[in-house]
Amino acid sequence: MASELKQRIISAIVMAVIVLYATWMGGFAFRIVAAAIAILVYYEWSTIARLGERDFTTHAFAWLIIGLVAGNTLFGDDAMAMPILSGGVITAALLTLLRRTGTWWLPGGILYAGLSGISLAAIRGDSQAGLVAVLFIFAVVWSTDILAYFVGRAIGGPKLAPRISPGKTWSGAIGGTVAGVVAACLLTGIVFSRLALWTAVLALALSVASQIGDLFESFIKRRFGVKDSSHLIPGHGGVMDRVDGLVFACFAAFLLTLVHAATTGHVDETVAAFLFGL
Repeated sequence: MASELKQRIISAIVMAVIVLYATWMGGFAFRIVAAAIAILVYYEWSTIARLGERDFTTHAFAWLIIGLVAGNTLFGDDAMAMPILSGGVITAALLTLLRRTGTWWLPGGILYAGLSGISLAAIRGDSQAGLVAVLFIFAVVWSTDILAYFVGRAIGGPKLAPRISPGKTWSGAIGGTVAGVVAACLLTGIVFSRLALWTAVLALALSVASQIGDLFESFIKRRFGVKDSSHLIPGHGGVMDRVDGLVFACFAAFLLTLVHAATTGHVDETVAAFLFGL
């Protein structure tokens, strides 16, 4: 047990150092992390759902799309990211309809993995505001995750979703949400020396989104009868196990920004500008 705990701690420290360094540096360093997450998430998703066994041809096409998304994340035009992803998802969905061996888990995997990389890269960008935006989301997600665990264990009570994740409770979910909002407000107050109701509302939304992401990944693992998404990270399981809440929070921030930009005409608005009203 002591050996397993030591392994988990070492892995956690290494991951934290890599991710925080890349976040601080931004630019190409962070884009490498975003592209790697997209690739590894699709690898784990496709392995869990056995997509290669069910429809090898469409699965190969899916890998082509994920490769294009990752390549565009690293070297391409950000404006092309969503057209590449949406075109790939639609084509994969059509192939799934046409092929009797197809499965809807395949276009779903393209969407989930591709949007993971795209949203992370878009949020960080190359500006200092992007750095704060990513740290804001980290603060929400990590505080939510940690406090949900400890509050849930300390208080217990009714289960949040017993059929999906028997260990999660409503007390933990509420405690985690409160912690996420407080952490985000503290970070915003320190950086900008001001605090608005908008900050708390967004932190609340992102905290809820991160917990939905956690439950969604638990649902996938329960659906396919696996304990961990993979064994890529010693002591922690897979990449999906570690970023499930983060990617859903990033999805929420990214998609809310797109909707706001579309409805207001601010076509060049960044996620950081949307989060902090810059």
